[in-house]
Amino acid sequence: MSKHFAVFGHPVAHSLSPKIHAAFGRQTGIPVDYRAIDAEPGQFTHALSDFIAMGGVGANVTLPLKQVAFTLCDDLTERARRAGAVNTLVRNGDTWHGDNTDGAGLVRDLTDRHALDLRSRRTLLLGAGGGARGVAPALLDAGIGDLYIVNRTAQRSDALADALGEPGRVHPRYLNDLLSLGEFDLIVNATSAARDGQMPQLPRSIVGPRCAAVDLNYGEAAIPFLAWARAAGCRDVVDGLGMLVEQAAESFARWHGVRPETDAVYEMLRSHHDALVTAD
Repeated sequence: MSKHFAVFGHPVAHSLSPKIHAAFGRQTGIPVDYRAIDAEPGQFTHALSDFIAMGGVGANVTLPLKQVAFTLCDDLTERARRAGAVNTLVRNGDTWHGDNTDGAGLVRDLTDRHALDLRSRRTLLLGAGGGARGVAPALLDAGIGDLYIVNRTAQRSDALADALGEPGRVHPRYLNDLLSLGEFDLIVNATSAARDGQMPQLPRSIVGPRCAAVDLNYGEAAIPFLAWARAAGCRDVVDGLGMLVEQAAESFARWHGVRPETDAVYEMLRSHHDALVTAD
């Protein structure tokens, strides 16, 4: 039986992951069968069983399934365990091995592609779901300064802060605290609020003189936050396209034993994305 790979999410039709993995396959000479599978959280276990039955051996997991995927794994990498969320599944006999490549992908994009020095940056993380959980440990490991986690739901901010286990450095806060938090050197939007037309109102007072604004989303979902960041005077404004490519490369390496080059694939997607924006 041939090996199959997929990305699971809801919605997932917009995902660029099939295109990215096809490009990696062409580059490395590895035949890749990779598709997008839409599954709501309540259907995910059943959808995974069907995927295994047809030869599924590896999968990416995106919103809103990353924390569900974590619960389905018998074995986890340390970075997935710290995150409490899984974005990469590797079939291991009759069980799933879970990894999280989001944080490594984000840090590689920011430091290598965009030449940002993350060290000692006072950081604001917007959101406390699967996306935020995936990147928070890697940002801390990259040497950022204090990390403030802001979420609409207080319990989720608290839960993520507790999971990270650095109480002197990680601080859960609430949206209505933003005005009192001062300036940040790095603001990371890990919410999917813009997809639902619910981008929170952010005060310009949180933008420091060397502030970089990063959205884990890409495409239309990133437009509201990035527009705010530019208007607020952020020095650097970065969407999630590069992170998407870098985390995909990490996943590809887990499955195939080869880490593909990412720059050409990133440039291909960026050119296509910019052309779409210009056409609009």
